[in-house]
Amino acid sequence: MTSIADLFVQVAGSDPVIQGLVGGIVIATLNLFGALLVLVWRDPSKRALDGALGFAAGVMLAAAFTSLIIPGIEQYADGNPIPTLVGVALGALFLDRADGLVPHAHFLLTGRTRADEANPSTSLPLDNERLVPVVLFILAITLHNMPEGLAVGVAFGSGNVENGIALMLAIGIQNIPEGLAVSVAAINAGLDRRFYAAFAGIRSGVVEIPLAVLGALAVSVVEPLLPYAMGFAAGAMLFVISDEIIPETHTRGYERIATLGVMAGVIVMLYLDVSLG
Repeated sequence: MTSIADLFVQVAGSDPVIQGLVGGIVIATLNLFGALLVLVWRDPSKRALDGALGFAAGVMLAAAFTSLIIPGIEQYADGNPIPTLVGVALGALFLDRADGLVPHAHFLLTGRTRADEANPSTSLPLDNERLVPVVLFILAITLHNMPEGLAVGVAFGSGNVENGIALMLAIGIQNIPEGLAVSVAAINAGLDRRFYAAFAGIRSGVVEIPLAVLGALAVSVVEPLLPYAMGFAAGAMLFVISDEIIPETHTRGYERIATLGVMAGVIVMLYLDVSLG
């Protein structure tokens, strides 16, 4: 599997920032691919979507530990867990506070409210009744994608190409079912199938690509930030998994399928990590 890393370096070069850029483009492209599936798989079942989202959650769950938290502690903080764990707490806190302004993606995907749901009428200055749900939908899913782009950039910025490739592939793979699920939800909310499928890729690229570059640039220039940044990305990903993805897969009666999907995702990510590590 070392040849994969060699091939990536031949294509992207040895500059961590450029590698982060390429990684961001890859995950955004796979998000677009998942969104475009709605053009050919026009009516995926809820059972299939829950299994796919469970798989995405499993990949992100394993990646948060194998590619971010553990390397952050062992390799980049000399075994000191504090910087990485501080980053984990800050990442989760950032997503929690952001949810106070933008409604949970869970609500936007299912239509079911929660006690801690943000109130669109007070959290955002929007008056157009037709515009509000579309803008909120885009904001929520964009917020959901931010930790993924940052994580890929930070991984490449660390200088560990194998780790960066493993995380890039993991997030790219989980972006496919995630992109499909979001497109289905957007269509169910009344958005045009072809327009949103194309727009999803643009939206994903706009947030994931620059954040991947920013993550790589920040940690390659200011190396002491690396364990904090890796923890931050991991904490944000774990928050999304627990607060958004898993609750979404346990509301329609297909919990067992979703759980099996989580296990499959963990297995795939662990295999990628070991093979490339």
